[in-house]
Amino acid sequence: MLIPARMSEAEERRWVSVMLDKLAAQENKRILGDSELAERAERLSAQYFEGRARPVSVRWVTNQNTRWGSCTPAEGSIRLSHRLQGMPEYVVDYVLVHELAHLLVPGHGPRFWRLLDAYPRTERARGYLEGVVAADRLPHLPAARGE
Repeated sequence: MLIPARMSEAEERRWVSVMLDKLAAQENKRILGDSELAERAERLSAQYFEGRARPVSVRWVTNQNTRWGSCTPAEGSIRLSHRLQGMPEYVVDYVLVHELAHLLVPGHGPRFWRLLDAYPRTERARGYLEGVVAADRLPHLPAARGE
């Protein structure tokens, strides 16, 4: 793994952790279909929101390149970006929980974040997604010869 020399030791450790998670996700890659995604959302709602968040539809979409997910509470629809496919399960679960919470609280106020406190891997998942965004912003270097 190549990393910029300007990174501090802490940034290096974080980056290595993000990349290892990404590699693990690729190795365990299993793309859920929309019906499996809906079942997963139902289980997460039961586990974290006592089943109160009841989406009408949950599906993958390919037109979300700046968001990981979106929710239209009035319609009960949840859409997840296809870019999440192949990421670790806890990351996909976090985005699902986040969007399910919007069915209960539309905005991002204190009530909304209190709901997300129920999901134990919120901070880790958010860190993972921040790492993915940061990696996408890095200049891509050509592969060295012989690799």
